[in-house]
Amino acid sequence: MSARSSPAPLALGTVVRLLRPHQWAKNGLAVLPAALAHRLGEPGVLLDVVFAVVALSLCASGTYVVNDWLDRDRDRRHPTKRTRPLASGAITPQAGLTIAAVLVAAAFALAWVALPLRFVLVLAAYVATTLAYSLRLKAVAVLDVLVLAGLYALRVLAGGEATGILVSEWLLAFSLFFFLALALLKRYAELRMMETGAAPADNGRGYEPDDAALVRGIGPACGLLAVLVLSLYATSPEVRVLYDHPYRLWFVTPPLLYWTMRMWLLAHRGKMPDDPVLFAVKDPVSYGVVAAVVAALWVAT
Repeated sequence: MSARSSPAPLALGTVVRLLRPHQWAKNGLAVLPAALAHRLGEPGVLLDVVFAVVALSLCASGTYVVNDWLDRDRDRRHPTKRTRPLASGAITPQAGLTIAAVLVAAAFALAWVALPLRFVLVLAAYVATTLAYSLRLKAVAVLDVLVLAGLYALRVLAGGEATGILVSEWLLAFSLFFFLALALLKRYAELRMMETGAAPADNGRGYEPDDAALVRGIGPACGLLAVLVLSLYATSPEVRVLYDHPYRLWFVTPPLLYWTMRMWLLAHRGKMPDDPVLFAVKDPVSYGVVAAVVAALWVAT
């Protein structure tokens, strides 16, 4: 009798794809409280921010693996998601769940040792909300994008709790509108793929192709409201405490307006993939917008 063959070892590249490292860019939101309070240069604050970003990234990758595990059968029928490691069979479901558990456990171990308890509680809320989203909430139209926007805002709050810096109401208001627009952009890009027949009509997200016009109407409005919040902040009394030339913050609004309208124009033309974050990470224009925003903040300071 021949010996039983052992399972093939996991390829490093396949594991990396499973973790979706491009999504770690979202966890840079934890930097915002310290950066906008002009305290990122303090060694202790910077170290706490780094620990927070690492813990959030480990946790996010773990929950993405769980989401892919739950969606693996549906992803096999999708034109782009079918190449995901769990959907394609490159990684077994059992191995995927093991990797997810190790990542989440490592995230909480790091947070428990290096960061305040309040950060650990926010991290627990993030995991609970993400799992609820993957199990049920992503299939409830409208509620799904509100939950996604809330998860972005939780990253900002996590950064504040990690450093002990109070997150202002202005930053929270901006975050909720801006990231609600980004969540709606993701849904609209998916609906455009459904309209053109590039993706199956049943994507498990609670939307129908006819909903595209409604999403297209609400999404850009949320993005413009975020820019309006930023403009109002530039004229508020609070801004004078942090900026020597607060009126120069108005230079932040044109690049953000341009980026918001350009992203929606590309989505309307069917040139936006179903993952706007991945698109932005690879988009040179988005990097130019970030540079313009940073420059405007610098000259205001």
